[in-house]
Amino acid sequence: MIIAVDFDGTIVEHEYPKIGKEKLFAFQTLKQLKAQGHTLLLWTYRAGKSLDEAVEYCKKNGIEFDAINASYPGELLDENTSRKVNADLFIDDRNIGGFLGWSKIWQIINAQSPEAQKRRSHQDMHTTNSLAGRLKRFFK
Repeated sequence: MIIAVDFDGTIVEHEYPKIGKEKLFAFQTLKQLKAQGHTLLLWTYRAGKSLDEAVEYCKKNGIEFDAINASYPGELLDENTSRKVNADLFIDDRNIGGFLGWSKIWQIINAQSPEAQKRRSHQDMHTTNSLAGRLKRFFK
């Protein structure tokens, strides 16, 4: 999966243009997502020196993004190129409902993985067609 990740308010507390304190589990989660083979894009309002500082901060904490404010490395933006990156998921503090927290994000992403779907399918085979079983499947 291609995952676009905001910086301020998402990886770190929002202190722009300064770099805020790291959000709980941010780098641990990003490292695990990379280890699972996901493509990570840094998608942020930052530019110039403040962007360089954010990229360096992430590198010092063990995360190197596959692309920065772009859909792929080396993408050149011009008036014919959309600034919005091409991603399957966007992790941002400004989404509807606000920032969910990295542990919840981890759970959501891994619930979508083929392995998790296979586990749920196996569990569903063992659930009866009783009202309780149908309600359980409905509220998953």
